Amino acid sequence: MRVTMAGTGSAFAKKYDNNNALIQAEGHTLLVDCGITLPKALYEMGHSFDELDAVLISHIHGDHVGGLEELAFQMMFKYSRKPVLYIEERLVAPLWEQTLRGGMTQGPLGSLDDFFDVRPLKEGVSYTLFPGLTVELIKTRHIPGKDSFSFLFNNKLFYTADMRFDAGLLTSLLAEGRAETILHDCQFEAPGAVHACLDELLTLPPDIQEKVWLMHYGDAMEDYRGKTGKMRFVEQRVAYEF
Repeated sequence: MRVTMAGTGSAFAKKYDNNNALIQAEGHTLLVDCGITLPKALYEMGHSFDELDAVLISHIHGDHVGGLEELAFQMMFKYSRKPVLYIEERLVAPLWEQTLRGGMTQGPLGSLDDFFDVRPLKEGVSYTLFPGLTVELIKTRHIPGKDSFSFLFNNKLFYTADMRFDAGLLTSLLAEGRAETILHDCQFEAPGAVHACLDELLTLPPDIQEKVWLMHYGDAMEDYRGKTGKMRFVEQRVAYEF
């Protein structure tokens, strides 16, 4: 399983693109989230939307879904095919009604299904997205009243969406052998109201920190090198093998 971050930035970062990833396994490519900066980042990486086999969405914030309109229109008018969209079933209606409908409705095209091959998922169930890649959605805390889901890939890699600190969840996933590596969003400034902040993550035992890679960070990332305990930073545009 190869993971390449198209971007590693927080919602407000300007030096780094939105925290979106390409996961490749056995010749297939999954896009994890599709934020506002994703179309430009994909272009700069030398890739096109037509190379994607599917997109998986964690929650409905612009840095995670703001590029879906361009993805859908390019696939419809440039490549003549409907992209596969994996999304937790509770997010299907809000994604269309609260985010995409205003900009995408035109003529007879008036639903999410007109633009995407929508494949709803349920949390807590393991799905094979394509050979060599499975995913389980885990509901994690982010914004009160807004559903958000993190991802467990191949029972090896836990990829947080935007997630408040939850030491119990991280500890249990590792102790139960359900994860070997954690890619975790990290807010540098305390307190961590809707994201885990660095001070909170530094309270994890060293043996857990060694398994944590930090992403979804702010523009001050370089100032924090050497200040993250045993944890390391994920770099955008760099491929990692897990």
